[in-house]
Amino acid sequence: METMLSGALRITSSGDVLPDVERIALQPVVDEIARLKVERNAVVAAHNYMTPDIFGLVADLTGDSLALAQMARDTDADVVVLAGVHFMAETAKLVNPAKTVLIPDTRAGCSLAEGITGADVRRLRQEHPGVPVVTYVNTSADVKAESDICCTSGNAVAVVESLGVDRVIFLPDRFLGAYVASMTDVDLVLWDGSCMVHDRFSGDEIRDHRNGLGDIAVIAHPECPPDVLAEADYVGSTSGIIDWVHRNRPDRVMMITECSMADNVALETPGVEFVRPCNLCPHMKRITLEGIRRSLETMTHQVEIAEDVAVRARRAVDRMLEIGRRER
Repeated sequence: METMLSGALRITSSGDVLPDVERIALQPVVDEIARLKVERNAVVAAHNYMTPDIFGLVADLTGDSLALAQMARDTDADVVVLAGVHFMAETAKLVNPAKTVLIPDTRAGCSLAEGITGADVRRLRQEHPGVPVVTYVNTSADVKAESDICCTSGNAVAVVESLGVDRVIFLPDRFLGAYVASMTDVDLVLWDGSCMVHDRFSGDEIRDHRNGLGDIAVIAHPECPPDVLAEADYVGSTSGIIDWVHRNRPDRVMMITECSMADNVALETPGVEFVRPCNLCPHMKRITLEGIRRSLETMTHQVEIAEDVAVRARRAVDRMLEIGRRER
């Protein structure tokens, strides 16, 4: 059951996020997607922010943007339909250059990724000569191509410290950058970018909800402002947040990130009650079941990256992945 409190706060109990009546209504398009996946030798890779109908009914691969790209590489599929935003589809294409990568709606962009260009990175390099550039994977291939190394929200501190320097340019999320700066002695030059979903949360809002709800675990993504992170019991990446809930199984949890993610985690964690301010990403919500069906039927829209850009962007991603392999 789902109830609404004041403002945009939602409370969802696991097990009823996608009611049977909705499943029945959606079955024809779900069946058509299944048929087309076989016909095209395709998989649907769905980000954690997708709505539960996509996440639970048609996704073959689920996870954060980098995990999706890596999982797609390990399949025998010829076609990957990326149910997410454009930079994620580009990352999937970088990691899977021989596969056809489709994004169902080209309007599915990202406020963070669109807030910086390759030209901006080149200008920063001129302003800070010799300072290496660490770039969050939530960026375009053009920006990755101008970077020394990429990072995720989960490995950002390790990536920054792996360079063995006193100063780095960290792009583009200022809140993630501030969080990383608080965890390392390396000096970070930050870009003034942010995610439109996480930027809308505030510490006052979280305190008000906590005061009204009593005992509740608060977990937050590091793209949130510092006053939000100060209120959290746990701060972590998308995969870190999911792992924390699975591992700790709190009675009630407030998930401070994109709203649909809590719906999807609720399906996997019976007995946990999810309470959160409901901030939706309008770009993610451009991806629909019907859009996925149409994408498979028409083989649109194919993601292409200029080879010179792809080579350089892939190098920055591979350098990050090599750090992960060394740490294991």
